[in-house]
Amino acid sequence: MNLGNFDRRKLIAVGGAMLLAGCKLIPGGGAASTGPEPTPTPTPSAVETGLPTDTARHRVALLVPMSGANGAVGQSIANATTMALLDTNADNLRITTYDTTGGARAAAQRAVAEGNKLILGPLMSEEVGQVLAEARPANVPLITFSNDSAVAGPDVFVMGQAPEQSIQRTVDYARAHGSTRFAAIVPEGEYGQRAAAAFRASVVTAGGTVGDVETYARGNTSIVSAATRLAAKGGYDTVLIAEGSRLAAQAAAALKPRGAGAVQLLGTELWSGESDVTRSAGLRGAWFSAMSDGRFKRFSDSYKTRFGAQPYRVSTLGYDGVLLALRIARDWKPGKSFPASKLRDEGGFLGLDGAFRFGRNGVVQRTMEVREVRNGQVVIVDAAPATFAN
Repeated sequence: MNLGNFDRRKLIAVGGAMLLAGCKLIPGGGAASTGPEPTPTPTPSAVETGLPTDTARHRVALLVPMSGANGAVGQSIANATTMALLDTNADNLRITTYDTTGGARAAAQRAVAEGNKLILGPLMSEEVGQVLAEARPANVPLITFSNDSAVAGPDVFVMGQAPEQSIQRTVDYARAHGSTRFAAIVPEGEYGQRAAAAFRASVVTAGGTVGDVETYARGNTSIVSAATRLAAKGGYDTVLIAEGSRLAAQAAAALKPRGAGAVQLLGTELWSGESDVTRSAGLRGAWFSAMSDGRFKRFSDSYKTRFGAQPYRVSTLGYDGVLLALRIARDWKPGKSFPASKLRDEGGFLGLDGAFRFGRNGVVQRTMEVREVRNGQVVIVDAAPATFAN
């Protein structure tokens, strides 16, 4: 299927072909232009009236924290948007960064007043409502980096990787490879509730049998107690552990002592990028799904050359957000409202994290790969599809 007509050569260029010397980090405070040709700061009268200063470029706001606890993450995302503009030689898009550390609503208010027609961000789901309070009356849609599907709506598009899709992909793979009776261990709290709901729905859809779901409190050894309770009950051939690799390894030791036993273990997207996932004997042979890292290594190398540090994994969302805006810009006149309806292209789009599209509910759908934990390494056992089947 059509992937939104992205130029694949531009994606491949991320990693060396278009490295530019002298690129600097985006300043940590205030609003900073990440466009290749910065324009003067709007005069107070222009800001007050909301008049755009560009007539040939689209104005897009990036709302991320540039200081504080999540400042390094926000900086990494902002740097990634700079890379996207440079790698594509984009001259029709101006992206301005607004620091949400002092308040997401204040940042959104300034972004709207300065004429931005699309907002990339915010980072946290609890900030979406604050941003919407300013953006919705101005008809400015959001593409948030959160993975909380609950905040999605007609003008809010959720771009972060959701656990539901990872779980569904892994359960489908397990079912196709002989798993029939499923159980799960999930943490208390919102993530665990989402994981449990996704687990039950995925197993039913795949034609498997849903067994026990044990819960535990994060931050202590109660995951071992949950695994021990589940082991005592039995009646399953496959167990999902919805936790990061460190605690998952503790649960695996109770389910498969010293790696022995026939139970098939499943993980979630939380295992992606965690090096210690291969150190546990109990996790060997476990399956989990995540976005493809095929292009991330090239992106990471290019990022380090430009900025002298490794990017956060989530920073690819900033890069892909720019590619998405550029794609839509073909049918978007500068100064006009962003055509949000074009984000729901059933054929999808192609970015650093592979093919993706937004469903009718505004939540991103991604093609994911299935990985297997082996002795000292993680290998891909089922590659991410290049396109969407339907």
